[in-house]
Order: sequence, then structure tokens, then C-alpha cells
Amino acid sequence: MAKKYRVAVIGRTGKGDYGHGIDTVWLGLDNVELIAVADEDETGRARAAKRLKVAKAYADYRQMLLKERPHIVSVCPRWLDAHRQLVVACAEHGASIFLEKPLCRTLDEADDMVAACERHHVKVALAHQTRYSPRLAHVKRLLAEDRLGRLLEMRGRGKEDANRGGGEDLMVLGTHIMDLMRFLAGDARWCFARVAQGDQPVTRAAIRDGNEGIGPLAGDHVLAVYGFNHGVSGYFASVADRSMGTDKQTTPPGSRFGLHLFGTRGVLHLTTGSLPAVHFCEDPSWSPGRSGAKWKPITSAGLDQPEPLKDTGASLANVLIVKDLIAAIEQDTQPLGSIYEGRAALEMILAVYESHRLQAPVGLPLKNRKHPLTLL
Repeated sequence: MAKKYRVAVIGRTGKGDYGHGIDTVWLGLDNVELIAVADEDETGRARAAKRLKVAKAYADYRQMLLKERPHIVSVCPRWLDAHRQLVVACAEHGASIFLEKPLCRTLDEADDMVAACERHHVKVALAHQTRYSPRLAHVKRLLAEDRLGRLLEMRGRGKEDANRGGGEDLMVLGTHIMDLMRFLAGDARWCFARVAQGDQPVTRAAIRDGNEGIGPLAGDHVLAVYGFNHGVSGYFASVADRSMGTDKQTTPPGSRFGLHLFGTRGVLHLTTGSLPAVHFCEDPSWSPGRSGAKWKPITSAGLDQPEPLKDTGASLANVLIVKDLIAAIEQDTQPLGSIYEGRAALEMILAVYESHRLQAPVGLPLKNRKHPLTLL
């Protein structure tokens, strides 16, 4: 008989809440039983218990872990200030974890989380939904079959809205882009970056506390270059759009958010999510308007095929993530989007600030495990 996994949920109403559906993903799965929820906010806790159909609700997640002994915990809050303590506590109670992204605030926090999970032999799957999309399997196949040719460049951008563009974009949404770059091209080897406020390089005076507990932030303009193996270059940029909400605004918010791949035989554009928009153009000049080459969609069925699945937002990929997490537990492997992948994406993000701090390229992995802005 297949094992039935006892699953608990940790949320923080008003402090990151319950993430993007990573609390409700367990409902309807045959081999799991939702047993409890923890939330320090009384009203939010009651709502969550009703939503998740659990009889047991705790104000203190530590008490829940101690008394309920779950096999798996969804650590849901988007706020990063508690990610380290929540993950370490779950690991110490022997529970594997489905964790909202980004991983945490700093590399020393990430190292602590990795060490705790290794020490207690538990798994972590991070909510980088795009790498689990069935469309990404066809992108990987297209690359393996050399349809794009030799990969030369990857260009990513954030949502670039008025408030988050720059440093916050880098941390909150850059994690998706960094994860995709690594998923498609392997580890970055170095980073060279500049962070600016207006037209001026960021100094200590420009550092601020980020929203949603994400730690130190700086800059409304970020530009980073990464070096990968085989001569592949990666780029990430985000510039705050100060025209938003004015008559001068020319692009809808988030319209450039995604990743572009450029190869010797063509170009591929993709966004993020369970069913990201993915389009491929076989044009070595990268100029379909000039060459007349056509863009073709990549769906869950393959290149230029009708989409057989309905777009279900984050829920489709979340189900794939938790099934992969359970398989990793049973087979003693790592999930496709493991804690190690999350740490590597965070390392690429913090390398931007480290390069800016040192005014030089920095090698990856980073030697400095503190937040670079605290050393500026």
C-alpha cells in the first residue's frame, strides 16, 4: 500500500500570507492528508483552516511541528525574513518542505538551511514553477536537438514597474530568470554588474530596507552580465518605469518580463508560469522582420502544436512540484527545483551587489556569504 503523507501548512497573514497557491495544492491529491495549519494571526488562521479543511490550527508553528509530526510542510509566506527559521525548524522535526520563492535573504542563511536539511535528511522543493512547466521540456528538447544552434546569449528582464523596478525586481522576480538561465545553460561562472539610483552608482546612503522582509535593497537601475560555459553570455536588467500611471507610459507593466535565448540558428522567447508563453523563430539573423521567418509557439504538445492543457495559473506547476517532491523523498534524490537550485539562483542575484561593491567581476560561487550591501 502506498504511503499516505501527513502534510501541514505554515502561513503568516499580513507577513507574506500563503504564497501563490502552495497551501491549497495538496487538496485533492490521493496520497496526502492535510492535517494542520499554523498562523500567528487569529483571523487568518481561521480562514486558512476553513480553506484547507483541517480541524487543527495553531498560533505557534513550533507547537504544530512538535505535536503533529508532519512528513511535509508547505512553508508559504512570501516574506523572506522568516524563511531560514521556518525551514530549519521543519528540518529539525524531520519534515520535507515545499517553499515559496525566493529561498531567503542571504547566502549565509541559505547555507544554514542547506546544512539543516542535509543533517536531518529532508528535501526542499522551491516554487520556481516555470522549470516544471511541460512546455519547458520541449524547450530543453529543442536545445538538445540543436534547433536553436549554438546558444550565444540569454537576456532577461524583470517587470520594471515604478516601485519594484531595479533592486526589488532583481530579488523578487529575478529569481525566476536566474533559475531559468541555470536550467537551460548550467551554472554561471562569473558576474559583472552595476547598480544605480537615477544616473548615479549606488552608495551606502542609497541602501534601504526592502519590502516584504527581503532584506537590504538598493537601486532603481540594475544591469548584470554573467559568463557561462561554452562562451554563453547572460544578461539581466531592470529599470524602474517612472512613467507608470502617466500619459507618457508606453508599455504595459511586466510586458518585458521573461527570458530571450539567442542561438546561431534562431531565437526563443519565454515568459514564466505553469504555461509560459514560448515562441521560437528559426532565424540566424535574429531579425524576423527582415528575414520573413515566422514565430512558432511551443506548447505542452511540442513545437507549433495546439495546446492540450488549460491554463490553470500556478496550480498546474504546483501539483507537478509536490509530486516531484514526494518522488524525491521516496527515491532519496533531489527535486528538480531543489534547495541547491534555489541557493544558486540567489547567488546570481547577490553577485550583482557583490560585483557593484567591488567594482569588478566576481567568480561564482561567491566567497562572501554576507549580504554585499551590508559591506558597502
